[in-house]
Amino acid sequence: MTQPTVLPRRPDTPAEAYERFFVPAIFAPWAGELLRRAAPRAGERAFDLACDTGAVARHLAPLVGSAGRVVGLARSPEMLAVARGLPSLGGAASTWCAGDAATLPFADGAFDLALCQQGLQFVADRATAARELRRVLAPGGRTGVVVWRAAEHNPFFREVNETLARHTGGHAPLAPFSLGDEGELRSLLTDAGFRDVTVAQVALTVRFPCAADFLRLTVLSTAASLPGLTGPAGAGDPELVGALGHALSATLRAHRVGRGLAVPTAAQIAFAKSS
Repeated sequence: MTQPTVLPRRPDTPAEAYERFFVPAIFAPWAGELLRRAAPRAGERAFDLACDTGAVARHLAPLVGSAGRVVGLARSPEMLAVARGLPSLGGAASTWCAGDAATLPFADGAFDLALCQQGLQFVADRATAARELRRVLAPGGRTGVVVWRAAEHNPFFREVNETLARHTGGHAPLAPFSLGDEGELRSLLTDAGFRDVTVAQVALTVRFPCAADFLRLTVLSTAASLPGLTGPAGAGDPELVGALGHALSATLRAHRVGRGLAVPTAAQIAFAKSS
């Protein structure tokens, strides 16, 4: 009898690696923190800015229910393609669209709740993006924004990012932490016309199940998670993975728990009302 052909598993694209590795370890836990504090209500029209593969938007859908609405917007078609391919968690049907944070393709007052997880710091014109976020909120609407605290509060990822930057020259190593000042975040929202702005400093330990996979998948997914990266990272270059492993060996060893890694992270979560 002829044996069936077993095809090798297709390598992940950067966006797929991001969803398979970074989302369960980092962005799903932080999405849970954001949603718990935002307390979405049944029937609300909800918007996820810089949604990437949908870590926030997908979990919003069952919270606003079938009478609600969820829209996720991202710049990357590859990220959105992954989001569209993931199974629904129930509740509202989700709409995924490509767009820019500074020119949102929505009418004034289109949403009751607008959330953004780890995206606002990467926007070139943050002031315009914040004004756009307020514009698309209905009177009495609210926004919730999560950004990393400054790099000194995230030493593990600061070292990973700086080491990756030295080996690729392809991105600003501290870009993820560039909106880490509480006063700057508060002023950004206040100047955009939001009121009742609150900012909470939150710590969360994130866990990667396999330390051996960490560098390989970090290199691969970086092309999706850090805009503007060039060089070999998008291909998951084995030589780059080896060089990073050598440079970061002591740091990885310090965070080992069993086969995996446990990494403290720190972010600030801001909430504000549109009027």
